[in-house]
Amino acid sequence: MKRRLRDNRRVILGVTGSFGSGKSTVTRLFGAYGGRIIDADRLCHSLIRPGSATYRKIIECFGSGVLQNSRHINRAKLARLVFSDKVLLRKLNRIIHPEVIKAIRQKINEATENLIIVDAPLLIESGLNKEVDKVIVVNTNIKKQIERIRLKTNLKKDDILKRIKAQMPLSDKIRQADFIIDNNGSIKNTKAQVYGILKSLGCI
Repeated sequence: MKRRLRDNRRVILGVTGSFGSGKSTVTRLFGAYGGRIIDADRLCHSLIRPGSATYRKIIECFGSGVLQNSRHINRAKLARLVFSDKVLLRKLNRIIHPEVIKAIRQKINEATENLIIVDAPLLIESGLNKEVDKVIVVNTNIKKQIERIRLKTNLKKDDILKRIKAQMPLSDKIRQADFIIDNNGSIKNTKAQVYGILKSLGCI
């Protein structure tokens, strides 16, 4: 059963971290308190559906070589391309970030919940941190990151490290955080930290 916030104040939290740090798990833990979860990655996937303006911009920039036979964008192929070339990664981000921010603003405006959690790996890099009240960085050591990613994907270690290195270093994100969650321990420990943050904000 979901637990509700104590009063009617609206709080918008931005959860970020590095690839494999456990952002989604932490986001779900916040969501257990009756919050609306807005997943930036899922929104991004819907924005690049065939025929959309973002889809057309990506094809114009990267060519039809990033398409599957179904005409959908081959996200794995596009990822391999951009994570091997910082210039291409910046080009892709310039196409996608403004559209994701616009979509998240709309979702926030539509939400009726008092607690909103924005799950975004590039929260700070994209400027989405300006749309939230508090930035929460999920911190994990590199060994744990690699273990978690390997459990969920078939990516090789070199590809995992490329993706991690392509993002803003966790140490830089931590410097811009309002709260830091240490996600190296047990789920019980992580839950306690989530509770503590909401308690400190006067939400529960």
